[in-house]
Amino acid sequence: MNTTLALGHAASGKSNWAETEIMQLEGRAVYVATARVLDGEMRAKVELHATRRGAEWSLIEEALDLPGVCADRRRGEVVLIDCATMWLTNLMLDGMSWEEPTEAWISAMKSSPAHFIVVSNDVGGGITPDNAMARQFQRDQGALNQRLAAALDRVVLVTAGMPQRLK
Repeated sequence: MNTTLALGHAASGKSNWAETEIMQLEGRAVYVATARVLDGEMRAKVELHATRRGAEWSLIEEALDLPGVCADRRRGEVVLIDCATMWLTNLMLDGMSWEEPTEAWISAMKSSPAHFIVVSNDVGGGITPDNAMARQFQRDQGALNQRLAAALDRVVLVTAGMPQRLK
């Protein structure tokens, strides 16, 4: 098993679980950050995650080109992509579709000798948003998660920091 999807709601502990899981695997830990830091709150969250990971992690910041990043990974690397939700947000804000880039991203992970854990938010468990863009995002995020879950080797749902294996 070279690919894992870690799903959960916001603040469910999925990133922390994924970081711990990566550190239990043999290899060089690589963190792929997809977030664009646009405000102080996001900056604080990024700093918290970086402090928690520590200096033994390599960092790649990439908001859009996950297929390229994954294609460049090598044997002996264990890669955490955090997260698919921010990646989808970036695509949507840039007016790009997600379907073709998703297929290229999955293909790059499957072809790579590296080990991947992808973190993603399950955004469908709450109320239906009150505006069209948010509803479209919720639908697209659900479809992206379904596509990743079908393609990746393992799927774990993290709730309150506790993992439950779905696949």
